[in-house]
Amino acid sequence: MTFPVVGMVGGGQLARMTHEAGIPLGIRFKLLSDTLQDSAAQVVGDVVAGDYRDLATLRAFAQGCDVLTFDHEHVPTEHLRVLEADGVLVRPGAEALVHAQDKGVMRARLDALGVPSPRHRIVRDPADVAAFAAELGARADGGAADGFPLVLKTVRGGYDGKGVWVVDSADDAAVAEPFRAGVPVLAEEKVDYVRELAANVVRSPHGQAVAYPVVESRQVDGVCDTVIAPAPGLDRDLALRAEQLALRIAKELGVVGHLAVELFETRDGGVLVNELAMRPHNSGHWTQDGAITSQFANHVRAVLDLPLGDPRPRAPWTVMCNVLGGDYPDMYGAYLHCMARDPQLKIHMYGKDVKPGRKVGHVNTYGDDLDDVLERARHAAGYLRGTITE
Repeated sequence: MTFPVVGMVGGGQLARMTHEAGIPLGIRFKLLSDTLQDSAAQVVGDVVAGDYRDLATLRAFAQGCDVLTFDHEHVPTEHLRVLEADGVLVRPGAEALVHAQDKGVMRARLDALGVPSPRHRIVRDPADVAAFAAELGARADGGAADGFPLVLKTVRGGYDGKGVWVVDSADDAAVAEPFRAGVPVLAEEKVDYVRELAANVVRSPHGQAVAYPVVESRQVDGVCDTVIAPAPGLDRDLALRAEQLALRIAKELGVVGHLAVELFETRDGGVLVNELAMRPHNSGHWTQDGAITSQFANHVRAVLDLPLGDPRPRAPWTVMCNVLGGDYPDMYGAYLHCMARDPQLKIHMYGKDVKPGRKVGHVNTYGDDLDDVLERARHAAGYLRGTITE
């Protein structure tokens, strides 16, 4: 029997864990990685080292692949359109993926669909930023505030807090880095939100779709630190609305595979869409050990147009904590303590060099008591990093 070959563009940890999910199904993976030392390149058997920004490299890589999918959204949109014209099966396709690649395109499409989002505008220069702030600050009674602070984002290429700036005044905007770089910039109101949520869904080519429970995502310095599944205390109707919103976005944009919809829970009991990601996502890592079918397994199923698996949780609570690099590089030496202290702990390391602030792994814990599950996850992540020593 011949099993399909999934071509994965990008050699990071998402590719590594997606490959792992395909192993029980006998699915073969071919990897296009920046280097042979990247996270996924260490475990995938068929690896091509090359530049995903080079069309000739992409075309050569696609030969022998039954479907192409992605570890990241950075492949040039025009290259994906050429591959599709060549007959390559690209999932998600270029017309869907562009909404995760370009924040300006995303905002325009979500506006057209009536999806709730922060107020926003593409700005060309600091004067545009000041004008947008003044518009936001205008009051119904004819008075005005200055409309700051605002969030500035490069429309392409940002992640984990990179490519995002908060400006508190017109003077701040005048010296903001994105304008010095000469790249398109999206300005958004700084939302006064209750917390950040994420709705993760998976959709197949023939339209089958599943939704995971809405989770709470806690950030530290712009980087995801902790994910709690399901989001504690979330109104049931709001959770359902968030899941339905994510499913609707996946359908309207023609997404095939995993879609993460990052959300702000607002103080008036609603949600606003912050970002989209069309690949497995940090807010879904909890599903590896906490759901019947993980986000990675369902992404593989979706891009191959196989029936999707059950997304329901296995336990009342699951917590994921990212393990960031610190000044203590011997993480393997910490296993003895972590595993002995918590036999149910699940550790997932990415094979990366330990550098301060770098995501090098994550841990999952689960159980019936949220406080206990949270404490176990935080302790393990902190001990592995070296910030907790007992």
